[in-house]
Amino acid sequence: MRFPSLLCLALMVAGSASAQCGGSFSEFVGGLKAEAVAKGHAPGKVDAFFRSAAQDPKVLKADRAQGVFQKPFTEFARRLISQSRLDRGKANAGKYDAVFDRIEAEYGVSRGVLLAFWAFETDYGAVQGDFNTLNALVTLAHDCRRPELFRPQIFAALTLYEHGDFDPATTTGAWAGEIGMVQMLPADILENGVDGDGDGHVRLKTSAPDALLSGGKMLAGLGWRKGEPWLQEVVLPAGFDWSLTGLQETRAVADWAALGVRARDGALAQGLTGSVIIPEGHKGPAFLAYPNFRVYFEWNQSFVYVLTAAYFATRLEGAPVFDARSPEAGLAGEQMKSLQQKLVARGHDVGAVDGILGQKTRDAVRVEQARLGLVVDGWPTPDLLARL
Repeated sequence: MRFPSLLCLALMVAGSASAQCGGSFSEFVGGLKAEAVAKGHAPGKVDAFFRSAAQDPKVLKADRAQGVFQKPFTEFARRLISQSRLDRGKANAGKYDAVFDRIEAEYGVSRGVLLAFWAFETDYGAVQGDFNTLNALVTLAHDCRRPELFRPQIFAALTLYEHGDFDPATTTGAWAGEIGMVQMLPADILENGVDGDGDGHVRLKTSAPDALLSGGKMLAGLGWRKGEPWLQEVVLPAGFDWSLTGLQETRAVADWAALGVRARDGALAQGLTGSVIIPEGHKGPAFLAYPNFRVYFEWNQSFVYVLTAAYFATRLEGAPVFDARSPEAGLAGEQMKSLQQKLVARGHDVGAVDGILGQKTRDAVRVEQARLGLVVDGWPTPDLLARL
């Protein structure tokens, strides 16, 4: 009797289930089960998959407590990059040299890039998260902040379960549902999973070759340009026009060189385009971001995380420690929220008022700096806050 009732419910809700969130959690799970059957999954498998699904309040707490991303780049980078992580990165580069050779040949992604993700996401596989993945995904899909992101991941996890590569009761990972050594969501595993060790399965939690090759394939699919650089520290000349900095300004490398931009170590990559970024304003460090840098934002939306991961990748491949210089003091979390509130009151779209200096906030800061006759570098300071 269970199959007809589930199928009828599936047919009724299939058209609108994707928009559902909130309400009774048990009814929400019932809607997921109905949608799964409507998508063609066997009712028995669906029942077994969702049998242990439960709401996890710790997931919501973690989702709302990402204060680490409020830190400025230099502090964030110093916190994440240690000599131990550098040493272990270089050791893993040697240990999996053949795997990295294959990744570079097939996907064009340099080993430093994947080593940096591997380090930051799970400390080279040592800390992969202990949140039940199904519960995390269902909890976040039920929450109405970003259901459109997490609901499809539930059905991807169901497909992995049908393949024998996911256990709804025991598979664990990060609070946001990512699994394995380089933390990939179920849909990304389905699309980009690679059996790197030849055992017939894609096991990102226990197989470094599987995890690294899958990560390389995913980056290639996101638009990584084979064999090209992604980030380089630069030195800017006296009198530089700071309004030209930021990801919104892209120029040929030759044009940047003509303006006096030079590499701090080595030479600029000719024949490409790039953007000059100054994460802590005109008195702080400076980098040239090449086209591959933008692919990082498909992996993570945090500017400070992306820049730190990209920089660490260059360090793993021999770049020197960046020159932090002497940036002006920035804003602490509550100050940043106050700034964002003032910017919103002036008609700017800064996204969420969360105390995190994201791209929208930087863009609004630039507009206000220009209006007030300040240096237009996108770096909010206590002086700017006071003037607003």
